[in-house]
Amino acid sequence: MHRRGWTAVLAVVLCAPSAGADWPVASPESVGLQASRLHEMESAIHGGQFKKITSVLVARHGTLAYELYGEGTSASDLMDTRSATKSVTGMLVGIAVDRGLLGVDSRVLPFFADKQPIQNPDPRKDAITVEDLLTMSSILECDDWNEFSRGNEERMYVVEDWLRFALDLPVKGFPSWARKPADSPYGRSFSYCTAGAFVVGQVLARAARTPVEAFARENLFRPLGIDRVDWKLSPLGEAQTGGGLGLRSRDLLALAQLYANGGVWEGRRIVSEGWVRRSTDPHARIDEKTEYGYLWWRRRFGSGATAFDGYYMSGNGGNKVAVFPEADLVVAITSTNYNTRGMHEQTDRLLSDYVLAAVAPSTIREPRPPGARSGE
Repeated sequence: MHRRGWTAVLAVVLCAPSAGADWPVASPESVGLQASRLHEMESAIHGGQFKKITSVLVARHGTLAYELYGEGTSASDLMDTRSATKSVTGMLVGIAVDRGLLGVDSRVLPFFADKQPIQNPDPRKDAITVEDLLTMSSILECDDWNEFSRGNEERMYVVEDWLRFALDLPVKGFPSWARKPADSPYGRSFSYCTAGAFVVGQVLARAARTPVEAFARENLFRPLGIDRVDWKLSPLGEAQTGGGLGLRSRDLLALAQLYANGGVWEGRRIVSEGWVRRSTDPHARIDEKTEYGYLWWRRRFGSGATAFDGYYMSGNGGNKVAVFPEADLVVAITSTNYNTRGMHEQTDRLLSDYVLAAVAPSTIREPRPPGARSGE
């Protein structure tokens, strides 16, 4: 159906080559979703209750069941989900760990001998590991949520050498009113740091002896049938693994489904089951409702019988790509509602009040074992 530039598709679109990863398609009802609730969501978006939503895709039991595009977008468009694609970096690091190219305990600075000497040398900086960067809990003074932070990402973008910018950062301080790592859940003090996500991407590139883009193409994207991507590059031509990667909505959904499948896509092992579990387990606490894995967020959405724990990618604008294991459900919501108050809250409402509310309670079961195919 078409409504003033909006296109909603309920299991009737055959995946064209330009639309992204190949998906089996079914009706919402056949996978235990109430189409009426999804129609209500569509009407709410069309009626202006939700701003600048560019796509909503829902898959259940490995099958694409609902797809909506708006704001002049289509299935073939590359979506800029900003930091949501940090989680893709976590996937790539996992593939490298699976292959023995590096470990989560690998120290970071030895990969960058060409950047020595660094400013603000400190033994605690020498001890920074890959896991510290994956969990946003390194000792570097880097906080994108604090405009006064020395490591705020906006300060990185105006210099040429982003790696040196990050490696030169001072050690963060913990005044008496701040919770220290030793006193924090999981022993880590969370501080959102895009510069750290960029650094861990360059650790991967050096460990694999190949640019991030090539490693991703051969080991993640091509096996999933993802043939169009748009990497943002630093002034020195290095992939920005901290966000901004352009992907089609179906491809974003496929990445979530890969993890819902325990690292398997169409019978082929892409990421180890162990990495999927480890990277989506909590490793740092953000607030009372939200925890953090290895560049994945974790919290509970919904209410009553349709409340589910989920892990998800998250980016500026309210972009979210989520996995709900108990419901065997994956969702991709993209938006260009950047830098606005309530951007994440409106996406949370779409997830909780409509998508998860559409799950028929009688169809909820224990999550199938990671790696199992739909129907097993």
